[in-house]
Amino acid sequence: MASFRDLLSQAKSEIIEIDTAEAQQRIQAGGVLILDVREPDEYEQGALPGVLHIPRGHLEAQIEGRATDRDQEIVVYCAGGVRSAFAAKTLKELGYTNVLSMAGGFGKWKDEGREWRQPVTLTPDQRNRYQRHLLLPEVGVEGQAKLLGAKVLMLGAGGLGSPAALYLAAAGVGTIGIVDMDDVDASNLQRQILHNMDRIGERKVESARMTIEKLNPDVKVKMYDTRLDASNIMEIMSGYDVVVDGADNFPSRYLLNDASVKLGIPVVHGSIFRFEGMVSVFHPKQGPTYRDMVPEPPPAELAPSCAEAGVLGVLPGIIGSIQALETIKIILELGDPLIGRILSVDTTEMSFRVFKLRADPNNVVTYENRDRIEVRDLDGLCAPWLTH
Repeated sequence: MASFRDLLSQAKSEIIEIDTAEAQQRIQAGGVLILDVREPDEYEQGALPGVLHIPRGHLEAQIEGRATDRDQEIVVYCAGGVRSAFAAKTLKELGYTNVLSMAGGFGKWKDEGREWRQPVTLTPDQRNRYQRHLLLPEVGVEGQAKLLGAKVLMLGAGGLGSPAALYLAAAGVGTIGIVDMDDVDASNLQRQILHNMDRIGERKVESARMTIEKLNPDVKVKMYDTRLDASNIMEIMSGYDVVVDGADNFPSRYLLNDASVKLGIPVVHGSIFRFEGMVSVFHPKQGPTYRDMVPEPPPAELAPSCAEAGVLGVLPGIIGSIQALETIKIILELGDPLIGRILSVDTTEMSFRVFKLRADPNNVVTYENRDRIEVRDLDGLCAPWLTH
């Protein structure tokens, strides 16, 4: 019967070992996946920067979903070089072609004074709550920590704000600000799922706070029970990472646009009408904004509100959920957000179409002109104000 030493010797004979100096050179050259196979309590005490952490006991079950390129160079390490040798052998058997085990492990790396860091950690309750996120290599612990540290401002706690706020709270966005100055009405409940029959007559921001905090105690809710206008918008928006736009009138949308451009804060815009909706991301530093899409508001008779024209109750759920998704993508720098694109949804034929949006050369409200933008209350044609 083979002993542990026999198994270790056999594993090392089938893999390539490198010392810490060579491992550092390869890592600095780039293109290397660094795989830490220690236990969670060991990992939390310190790790190499930018590692993928999969405990040795979970390696076979998780690696194929988290490291899809089997030809990428992988440097595996543990505490002292034993578990990494067995892990490297396993990876080779799974078809990974370029695997290296770091002799001496993290202990030697740290003793030699090489760069390491204290990893972001989650509480046991958070690991349990967000475990489906943690399994996604594009999110993981660090991505979840980004969400927990993020601040998102919701403009409205109505049809669009309800699903967006619920999914952002469920995802663990740490701070959610809500701007709304309305009361909960029975007519809201056909689509505004933040609220319920017991909340009729209560302020929407308070109703939203109670729902969100019951869903996820990790989330801090900031309430702004006020009308957003030129006197307060800059102060309210400052410090937020993203704004989710659920406004239902043109003056508010243009006011939000001008303030967001001046501050450089991305806006995830959504709008709904009867059976149709749209979503776009207006990122002042990276692409077109609302004034590029709608240089001036259409006549009132051509753009009735939902209160006048009606809206299918489930439609805000679809559009608001997409807004939440785009917000998370911005926070995590994940995928390709709808910057410079408009997603149009027609639920009667269940069609999703994407249109390109380009900057309007006549639009002067740009991030480059941010110091000249005057944020003022707007009406009529919602014309911008710039200093000379």
